[in-house]
Amino acid sequence: MAEVHGEQSFWRKYIFSIDHKIIGIQYGITALFFLLFGFILMMIMRWQLAYPEQPVPIIGWLLGEEGILLPEVYNSLGAMHGTIMVFLGIVPLSVGAFGNYFVPLQIGAPDMTFPKLNMASYWFYFLGGIVMLASFFVPGGAANSGWTSYPPLAVIATMGQTMWLVGMVFLITSSLLGAVNFITTIIQLRVKGLTWMRLPFFVWSQLVTAFLLLLAFPPLEAAGVMQLMDRLAGTSFFLPSGLVVSGQVLEVTGGGSPLLWQHLFWFLAHPEVYVLILPAMGIVAEVLATNIRKPLWGYRAMVYSAVFLGFMSFIVWAHHMFLTGMGTTLSGFFQTTTMIISIPSVIILTAFLLSLWGGSIRFTTPMLFALGFIPMFGLGGLTGLPLGLAPADIHLHDTYYVIAHFHYMVAPGTIFALFAGVYHWFPKITGRRMNETLGKIHFWGSFVCMNGIFMPMFAQGMAGISRRLWDGGISYQFAQDAGVLWSNELISISAWVLFLFQIPFVYNLIRSIKGGEIVDDNPWEATTLEWAAPSPPPHGNFTEPLTVYRPAYEYSVPGAVKDFLPQHQPEEG
Repeated sequence: MAEVHGEQSFWRKYIFSIDHKIIGIQYGITALFFLLFGFILMMIMRWQLAYPEQPVPIIGWLLGEEGILLPEVYNSLGAMHGTIMVFLGIVPLSVGAFGNYFVPLQIGAPDMTFPKLNMASYWFYFLGGIVMLASFFVPGGAANSGWTSYPPLAVIATMGQTMWLVGMVFLITSSLLGAVNFITTIIQLRVKGLTWMRLPFFVWSQLVTAFLLLLAFPPLEAAGVMQLMDRLAGTSFFLPSGLVVSGQVLEVTGGGSPLLWQHLFWFLAHPEVYVLILPAMGIVAEVLATNIRKPLWGYRAMVYSAVFLGFMSFIVWAHHMFLTGMGTTLSGFFQTTTMIISIPSVIILTAFLLSLWGGSIRFTTPMLFALGFIPMFGLGGLTGLPLGLAPADIHLHDTYYVIAHFHYMVAPGTIFALFAGVYHWFPKITGRRMNETLGKIHFWGSFVCMNGIFMPMFAQGMAGISRRLWDGGISYQFAQDAGVLWSNELISISAWVLFLFQIPFVYNLIRSIKGGEIVDDNPWEATTLEWAAPSPPPHGNFTEPLTVYRPAYEYSVPGAVKDFLPQHQPEEG
């Protein structure tokens, strides 16, 4: 029920808002900015890899040394690209933006359970991002020990590494506050009649994601504080004894374990993969169901698979650590669990494919991005299986094969799903529709370019080219002999063209806010509860109390007057 409130100031309404919709928009705008910034860092790196030691055009004056990207700067860009894209871009967009805006709407709630906690979660995220950006301007530059921040290198690195750790503590705190809010909201605030098996799959995906954040992030926050103490307080949680730095024995107590950091980091970072993927699957489920005009195939199997996926994600982390010499027994255990965790992903992907069979498919822009997600995520998952087997991983570890596998999961995979969500729910947020022609140009250009970027990396990785080489491998005889370095230029050109294809999206997004086609409250003729609210939804979301009468995806029901039955409408007749 919409509530009557006094007039709020601009700062209270739009900056320090406690309305979940405004907070969702804040997350979305901030995350899109960071995605763009992280993308720009990658394009600078790709220049160095395509044309080693050639001055970087346009921004070369920022780099000094005649505009050439030096190895230490390249390492900083690599570390910050990964950190920004994952922790400041994709997760805040998929959970903070889409989750905040649409979970309360899809369960019929007026807001999140803890609105002020919700506001605090955004501002912790914002502060973490500011600290990360500020690290570029400190002596020695930003963090340069990789996005994984492995000690002992990270402990003896420049000041930027300290700021990276402080930023991560802010970001983790933000995620923990948000996770508590999501779990409580979904459990407590579901509207009358909305039983667990009537929830949209998007809400299930956000619920499992919240549990992953709540349980996996605290170990990394503790590890971040411990690494900060190693750097600033003289402890040695991660520093071994007898470490020699620049020819001198490092004066520390010693006895610490670098492998302890890896265990703590990957205990978060593998569930983190599913923090990226599960919300994407939830978005794809909503877009598919709306555009095939039939119920999702295997809804219950999808829900059980998502829950099982969340559980299993906590017992596969050490498949990132086969090269640490953990022994055949532990390697065998983590190989087995890694193969098992592929099963629920396959079930969900198969359900998407079978849902398409016999559907009356509408090839709208959000549907194209959702359809693009399916084969790209499938390719990413399939190429991950060799990395889950210790014998294959010994050869492929830390090569471009790993880069290609992971990016197929999160670039043409997860980010395509996020684009689908933007186009799909834009009418609900603004009351206007984005331009379809510009949207399709955006999709096809992005689809071709992303494959141009990541497909050649599989060949590079299988040839043994390490992802850590600042010149792309040109100074190594084995890399030259492999005959794959020519593809560095192809990859880089694809990346720069991909950037150009994001311009129609940015223009379309900004222009459509005021100039897009005005549509009614339910332009896609969808069934879930968010479409029962006005567009854009008022404070309190709904103009009258709702009751749910049926499951989420009742399309093309035999005997019904229309091809969709909204959840909140009583039985016809």
